[in-house]
Amino acid sequence: MAKTELTMQHHKLVLPEHMNHQGSLFGGYLLMWIDEVAYVTANLHFPGNRFVTVALDNVEFKHRIECGEIICFNVSVERCGTTSLTYHIAVTGKRAQTSPSLFETRVTFVSVDPQGKKIALQKGA
Repeated sequence: MAKTELTMQHHKLVLPEHMNHQGSLFGGYLLMWIDEVAYVTANLHFPGNRFVTVALDNVEFKHRIECGEIICFNVSVERCGTTSLTYHIAVTGKRAQTSPSLFETRVTFVSVDPQGKKIALQKGA
């Protein structure tokens, strides 16, 4: 697979039910969406594998995210090993009036068998 094929974009609309008591996005939703879009990307890039999340790096919220914001998740493979792969995820705002860069992290998955033991990543499964 070419490097350009290992990049995907996902979008999410921030709705009122995603807000915290301060009126901004509850951080737990953003972390859940990041894990979800990375998982979807991994399964589309490497079909036939069973993945589990093993790491989410550097949780630091850069800017407040308002209700009605359309956030974009830019997901690109950073490392592909024997049993694991790591994605870099950059979250940007499509409507943000400040900096469009809202959050950045890495998510690492490991390929496992039905019993949960590490197995080799099937790159063309």
